[in-house]
Amino acid sequence: MKIIWLGHGSFRIETADQVLLIDPWLNDNPMLDEAQYGAAIDGATQILITHGHFDHSTDIVEVSKKTGAPVSGIVELVGVLAGQGAEQGHAFNKGGTITFGDVAVSMVPASHSSSINVDGTSMYAGMETGFIIKAEGKTIYISGDTAMMADMAWIGEFYKPDIGILSAGGYYTMDMEQAAWASKKYFDFKTVIPCHYRTFPALEQSAEVLAAGLPGVEVIEPEVLKPIAV
Repeated sequence: MKIIWLGHGSFRIETADQVLLIDPWLNDNPMLDEAQYGAAIDGATQILITHGHFDHSTDIVEVSKKTGAPVSGIVELVGVLAGQGAEQGHAFNKGGTITFGDVAVSMVPASHSSSINVDGTSMYAGMETGFIIKAEGKTIYISGDTAMMADMAWIGEFYKPDIGILSAGGYYTMDMEQAAWASKKYFDFKTVIPCHYRTFPALEQSAEVLAAGLPGVEVIEPEVLKPIAV
C-alpha cells in the first residue's frame, strides 16, 4: 500500500486493485505544482470526498471527468457534484460501508462544517465526514477536517485503525497538540500522517509537536507526491 500526499488535505492511496483519491484539490493548491497534476490523478479508480469546502471539492467534477472515476461521499454532496457532471459513485451516509474490489470504505463522523458554492451561492452540502479504509490487512482512519470529538472513542475501539491520517494544522481543525492528545486517548496508531497544514500562514508549519506527543508512534511528515509505503 502506498499513501501519497497531494498537499493540504488531499491524498492518493494505491492499494490492492484500487487507486483512491481523497479530496483531490489541484487548481490553486499552494502545495501542488501544475506540472504535478497528471501524476496526482493518473489511473484513479475512485474518488472519496469528506465535505464540501472549496479546498476539498473545487476540482472534483473536473477530476472525475478526466479520469472516469466515480465520486462517493455523503448523499447530499454527491448529489450536487453529480448534478454538475461528476460520475456518481456511492451516495451513502455515516455508518455505511461500501466496497471497491478488495477495498472497504466506511463513513464516520467528523466535527467541522460543510458547504459548497453553486452558481455563486453557498449551499448546504450534507454533514462533514471522515473515512475508515480497510485494505491489504491495514485499517486507515482518515479524519477529514475535524476538531477533537467524543466520537473518536468508538471509532478507535470499533475499527481499531493502525494508521491515522489526521487534519492537524489548527485554526480550522485540530492542531498538533490536540491531534497528539486525541491519538493517545482514543487510538492505538502505529503510524500517524498529519495533513491540512503548511498550506497557509494561519496553519501550523511543522509536526514536531505531534511527534513529540506520540512517543513510540511513527509520525511521518509527508512530502508531495512522495509515496509512503505502509
